[in-house]
Amino acid sequence: MAPTPTKSRKDLQGERLFTASQWQLMWWRFTQHKLAVISMVVLIVAYLVALFCEFVAPHDSNRYDPRWVWAAPMKLHFVDKAGRFQFPPFVYGLKSSRDMNTLAMVVVPDESRTYPVRLFARGDRYEMWGLFEWDRHLVGIESGDNQMLFLLGADELGRDNLSRIIYGARISLSIGLVGVAFSLFFGIILGGISGYYGGVVDVVIQRLIEFLRSLPTIPLWLTLAAALPPTWSSIRIYFGITIILSFIGWTGLARVVRGRFLALREEDFILAARLANAPRLRIILRHMVPSFASHLIASLTLSIPGMIMSETALSFLGLGLQPPIVSWGVLLQGAQNLRSVVLAPWLMLPGLFVVVVVLAFNFMGDGLRDAADPYAI
Repeated sequence: MAPTPTKSRKDLQGERLFTASQWQLMWWRFTQHKLAVISMVVLIVAYLVALFCEFVAPHDSNRYDPRWVWAAPMKLHFVDKAGRFQFPPFVYGLKSSRDMNTLAMVVVPDESRTYPVRLFARGDRYEMWGLFEWDRHLVGIESGDNQMLFLLGADELGRDNLSRIIYGARISLSIGLVGVAFSLFFGIILGGISGYYGGVVDVVIQRLIEFLRSLPTIPLWLTLAAALPPTWSSIRIYFGITIILSFIGWTGLARVVRGRFLALREEDFILAARLANAPRLRIILRHMVPSFASHLIASLTLSIPGMIMSETALSFLGLGLQPPIVSWGVLLQGAQNLRSVVLAPWLMLPGLFVVVVVLAFNFMGDGLRDAADPYAI
């Protein structure tokens, strides 16, 4: 009997490519974009931190201590005064001292007191997702004199800046997802109707899109945000801002969907669905939308940073979310005046987190856009 020829590794890879599904090809193409993969890991970590912000933050976001107003970021020390290596690392305590140049009271390290920084340390009690109470935090210090851990400094009320940034991530990151979900709904429905039906319906929807796109964006945001009742609760304001951002942001997606529908409605599989008397809504949602789902995913990924930047800009200007809600835009309100920036430059750190997240979304969206057409060279 003749021996069975063995397939080479190249032949096996070729068969794997020919038998792979569209989504497998997209994933393989996406993993070739190293910067996009790194950005995806950064975003996964960011959303996990936002999801478990009560546990990750060293303190409650609203805990304050007037003794530590404008406290500078604490330094982690691994070597004590005697030159011995210490693990876990420690931080020095804080004390008030008078600056002999300005005669103002300032917060300085107190090297006579040390506090080990431990994992899963006990701290402020919190409710995890409103289900159960706990007092463990990812990192923290356990002290009997109410000493706080300021890894990124303190604000004008003596609140931990790092904890407030972590809590603010939940609002700032989720508003992008919720806003894009609304934009996806409006964009697919109105853009799909416009491209599928055509005629008068298409003309009316396109004129509405052109009207909304012709309005200056920032004044429109300010006008709609200022129209929200000041008596609304924090949750209502959150959803109100989200709907406003979605109301403005669906027009670009709707035009993309309309163009794709105009190209698809004469395809054979759409004509076959019509001849089978399939309902029009089923044809749109079941046959037409999935045929360019990869393009939708890439477009939505690139739209989320715009939503995050919009919320940050509105809140920074004082017309978006308001305290006691904590978001990155609300935190940046503390860096509006020059005095605050000079005394506490660490108050601008929420802006750095906004930049990192927006860049990560853009890089990941660039990778998804390339992966959306896995057959391209």
